[in-house]
Amino acid sequence: MKRLRGVCIGAGYFSPYQCEAWQRIPEVELVAGCDSVRAKSEAIREKFGVPKCYTDYREMFDREKPDFVDVITPPLSHQEICSEAIRRRIQIICQKPLALSFAEAETIVRDAEQAGVRFMVHENFRFQPWHREIKRQIAARAIGDRLHSLTFRSRMGDGWGEKAYLPRQPYFRDYPRFLVFENGVHFIDTFRFLAGEITRVTAWLRRLNPVIQGEDCALVVFEFASGTLGQWDASRYNEANCADPRYTFGEFLVEGNGGSLRLGLDGRLTVQKLGGPEEALSYRHEPRGFCADCCYFTQRHFVEHLLDGMPFETEGREYLKTLVVQEAVYRSAETRMPVVVC
Repeated sequence: MKRLRGVCIGAGYFSPYQCEAWQRIPEVELVAGCDSVRAKSEAIREKFGVPKCYTDYREMFDREKPDFVDVITPPLSHQEICSEAIRRRIQIICQKPLALSFAEAETIVRDAEQAGVRFMVHENFRFQPWHREIKRQIAARAIGDRLHSLTFRSRMGDGWGEKAYLPRQPYFRDYPRFLVFENGVHFIDTFRFLAGEITRVTAWLRRLNPVIQGEDCALVVFEFASGTLGQWDASRYNEANCADPRYTFGEFLVEGNGGSLRLGLDGRLTVQKLGGPEEALSYRHEPRGFCADCCYFTQRHFVEHLLDGMPFETEGREYLKTLVVQEAVYRSAETRMPVVVC
């Protein structure tokens, strides 16, 4: 079997999750990694047995002639890197946030489309096992044939105090837009995955910790074309009452005209039909990698559809719909008014 030649750019905090996942995909050979800091790229090479490492991704592209690139850098660099990959007709999977602005994101997507380069955003929350199972339960009408509401409550507890975010991702402190831009976009995408297109948003954003630049607390109400309502209630300042708040990132309640689905902080998922008892749903999830191995499932999806030619769930044009909603959230918070999603 001919294997796809892949390369990675970026060897920061999140890259080990993705490099480890590539190792378990038999159709892929990860041939090189790159980071501007050589010690970081060397660490990835040694830990995961990547044959070569570079500090210049252009040199890596020229020498390795990869089939695809996995971009795992902060958003400031995405447009430049993607532009180089597009020019060389290298297929792309790129981390979120996709870009610093909607205009930049739109440019990346347009350029890839015009060049015929396959492009997917590494939006992994919709690939978490509990969200896939919730989607299956909704499709099977386990809670009825009409979805009433989605309510997600998240308390991360990693954003209080003078040293907030420094141990893991210190650049978070400098984002002028933070919670919705970096974390909330996951849930916009997941809500769209579960309930369809969003037509209007109303948002309240706050900054609770003065040592950071952007918002760290949000309450957002989504109105869907179907009539469903969604609510995302999130804070990185206050804490959850569990050992690992980063496993599910919060608690989820999904209600329909026939009952409810509930997701716990430990990944436990239950269904309760109207008039009946709450019952546990059996599905597979395990504390492997990031959030029950969702990087592997995301990357598995990318590879499968590179090979079969089918659309990616989070291909560029589709993901721009999520970013349109994100922009509406910020406009709503600024104007203190509901905003229609165009």
